[in-house]
Amino acid sequence: MATPRPGNPVRGSTTGRPLMAALDLFGRRWSLRILWELRAGPLGFRPLQKRCDDMSSSVMRQRLTELLDAQVIHQLPDSRYELTPLGQEARHVLNPLARWAGRWAATIDPQGADHTDDQSASRVSHPDTVDDGTPERDSAD
Repeated sequence: MATPRPGNPVRGSTTGRPLMAALDLFGRRWSLRILWELRAGPLGFRPLQKRCDDMSSSVMRQRLTELLDAQVIHQLPDSRYELTPLGQEARHVLNPLARWAGRWAATIDPQGADHTDDQSASRVSHPDTVDDGTPERDSAD
């Protein structure tokens, strides 16, 4: 499957509108998780794979290839991967969506929302921390 690109047909859009291309890219399994795990800095293939719950090597390679092609991540000379400025920006603009998802979960199922990791996202005061300054927990896979 080709990397989604604005201007080319993507899932849900024959015109490839930029938003639809971005939703196709980030909607692919593990893409958001990779962005999340690279938030604190560069990681090599194996450490990144471990942080992504040992996803299969073939899926990992495919997602990394797509994210590289989309210029959301890049590979350093030492083979580690890191977010590009576009990748950092994408991660930051997704924070409001994460907060909304937490509110949505609490509205749909107030008792069930207590056990989701999205709870921390609903209290984000800084893009990477919850109100008490501790790192935000992941819920993006």
